[in-house]
Amino acid sequence: MLGDAAFDDTPPGGTAGDGPARRALILVENLSVPFDRRVWQECTTLRDAGWTVDVICPRGSKRDTEAEAEIDGVRIHRYPLRAATGGPAGYLREYGSALWHTARLARRVGPVDVVHACNPPDLLFLPALWLKRRGARFVFDQHDLVPELYLSRFDRGRDLLYRAVCALERLTYRAADVVLATNESYRDVAVRRGGRRPEDVFVVRSAPDTDRFRPVPPEPELKRGKPHLLCYLGVMGPQDGVDYALRALAKLRDELGRTDWHAVFVGAGDTFDSMVELSRRLGLSDQVEFTGRVPDADLVRYLSTADVCLSPDPRNPLNDVSTMNKVLEYMVMGRPVVSFDLREARVSAGDAAVYAPANDEVGFAGLVAQLLDDPEKRAWMGKLGQERINGPLSWRNSQRSLLAAYAAACRGRAPVAAGGPGRAGSRPRR
Repeated sequence: MLGDAAFDDTPPGGTAGDGPARRALILVENLSVPFDRRVWQECTTLRDAGWTVDVICPRGSKRDTEAEAEIDGVRIHRYPLRAATGGPAGYLREYGSALWHTARLARRVGPVDVVHACNPPDLLFLPALWLKRRGARFVFDQHDLVPELYLSRFDRGRDLLYRAVCALERLTYRAADVVLATNESYRDVAVRRGGRRPEDVFVVRSAPDTDRFRPVPPEPELKRGKPHLLCYLGVMGPQDGVDYALRALAKLRDELGRTDWHAVFVGAGDTFDSMVELSRRLGLSDQVEFTGRVPDADLVRYLSTADVCLSPDPRNPLNDVSTMNKVLEYMVMGRPVVSFDLREARVSAGDAAVYAPANDEVGFAGLVAQLLDDPEKRAWMGKLGQERINGPLSWRNSQRSLLAAYAAACRGRAPVAAGGPGRAGSRPRR
């Protein structure tokens, strides 16, 4: 993995006897923490390496609702945020509010050695620049390619707003001292489009929390009297392909004559209500169940019982080069996956998935049927997926790359936070 050669087993600035601990401030806008699993894994990795870690993020609606919390040694500062509605004006209101609250809370946190900003949106370089002027180094954690997200989500083409998000991405790359990419495709974009030196871009792959995802005995009653259970887990947004999955299931029933299955869709998002309505229009209401978000225990029950898991993300500019967390979560649970043929899906799953031609709903349905008829192949694919998650795709590898990135960002620099305020709530010295 990129950056391993720079990794030193001694945590940078970290343990007792090494001098004062360094401080990191992680900025997140689109999810609360610790609900954002990738960010939480990064927080705990840094904490275990001796860093003092603060996070600024929005409050959740049903969880992560406290304004201030200290969890497992990580201090979290949350602000109220209303998600965008009503088109571009709604996003301007959301992002403007988020930037104001982020700047306000960053002043309370005080001096830090590293400001670590997670996109989307590509606007958090603004508070990061303010902190850089006070001695911090800027680590840009690129969770999404926002220009590709814009093209895939809004179908408006390369209009003025598209050019604006491209400009914001360029400014973010330019401001960053180090870039974290979630896969090699994103790394290539940072080097090619962002003009970053290869040695300044570190691949830190997302990986499932193996403490959270542990198989339990299957519960046949979840299949609602059918021989097989199909499962979708994830966000339901315009680019996530739940509509492709539902149309494929209708073809599985109508064109392939298969009614020996029940399907459960776990998750929520902007298109949840419209997907429930599409299921009704397709006549799938008796065979397709929408749970919304569920507790972890229920999620594990569904995945442990599932015979086949669905990853219906269509090929578009974003999905083809993005790592899908749901695929990794299916794999850690030992479930076989049906996916469209996407570049990074193949990198993640390998032979733990089967791949339909891009956006081919009939082909997708056919592969589901084939796996339902082949329990030995399902078991082999599930075992292979678990081996990949516990081997080349494990979080241990990402931890090494994350710490190498921080070491590179801070190399040759004394801790700037050593004399600053100890915890949030105090004011920085003027």
